[in-house]
Amino acid sequence: MFNNTFKRELKNGNPEAYRELFRLLYPRLKGYCKLFVADDSEMEDIIQDSFIVFWEKRSTIDIRQKIESYIFVIVRNRCLSYLKNRKLESKHIPYEQLHATELQHLYQIDLLEKEEISLEESLSKLLHELVNELPPRMQDVFIKCKLEGKKQEDVAKELGISLKMVEKHIANAKRLIHDRLTDQYPIMTVMFITFYFTLF
Repeated sequence: MFNNTFKRELKNGNPEAYRELFRLLYPRLKGYCKLFVADDSEMEDIIQDSFIVFWEKRSTIDIRQKIESYIFVIVRNRCLSYLKNRKLESKHIPYEQLHATELQHLYQIDLLEKEEISLEESLSKLLHELVNELPPRMQDVFIKCKLEGKKQEDVAKELGISLKMVEKHIANAKRLIHDRLTDQYPIMTVMFITFYFTLF
């Protein structure tokens, strides 16, 4: 999307280049922020702060890399920090009591360097871990209905069980997954359900 000449202008701190970058990326960034943050004013602050961070770290820009990825990683980190702070404030959870695994999810990304694993990959991995912990028959029903998108009636016939039993398995699976999420990954719960809203 952005050529090397434009990237050099950004790296050299050209204000016009930054205004153009903001104009082009703002709609996409706002839509991305909505996955995490509902409040419009908070979204605006996050995006603007992200561009300030980007400006401050402009000397580290590698013109061989996509500029969009720099910005989106910064925005995502600030969204995650916002959610973490809100969770701590609302639940009064001491920082030291947060599970180490969850902190790894939140801070696994170096702001401007290599991204080890994307948020989408992280949430997908978490989903499969949670599903794999379900009892075998419940897991089978949940995968067929929710992940493979099969109709409940078809799954009931395929597995030789009643439609009511299929519905019960799905309801119990949702409850178990949600309980495990809120217990082990309280901060990630909002993002997880946002990404996988069709499952719940």
